[in-house]
Amino acid sequence: MQIIGIGTDIIECERIGRMLTQHGERFTSHVYTEEEFRYCTDRKTAEQHFSGRWAAKEAVLKALGTGWTAGIAWTDVEVVIQSSGKPLIRLHKGAAHKAGELGITEVLISISHCKSYATAMAMAIGEASGG
Repeated sequence: MQIIGIGTDIIECERIGRMLTQHGERFTSHVYTEEEFRYCTDRKTAEQHFSGRWAAKEAVLKALGTGWTAGIAWTDVEVVIQSSGKPLIRLHKGAAHKAGELGITEVLISISHCKSYATAMAMAIGEASGG
């Protein structure tokens, strides 16, 4: 196994809060999966959790080296929480396809947030295919 890519992102929680207020369901359904939406809205500090997932999605796409191109949608990158509390990345559709092309078998993620900022770091690991 080897590191194929890394990515990091930071976002102001207030910015995501504004998007939630101004655009509501149109914003959340475009960016977050149903499971992510339920998880975040069930939290006391929902804005921080939505922001953490935003940062995680950005960090993952940087680790893949694609950005939001190549037919990859926001919901193609999903953050789920294991029973232990550890975040896990699930890739779907375009993101899963690109990861497969690159030989990525897993994306590790770390997410942190406070009242003002959310940050995430992603590491894509696997057997590089040279693609």
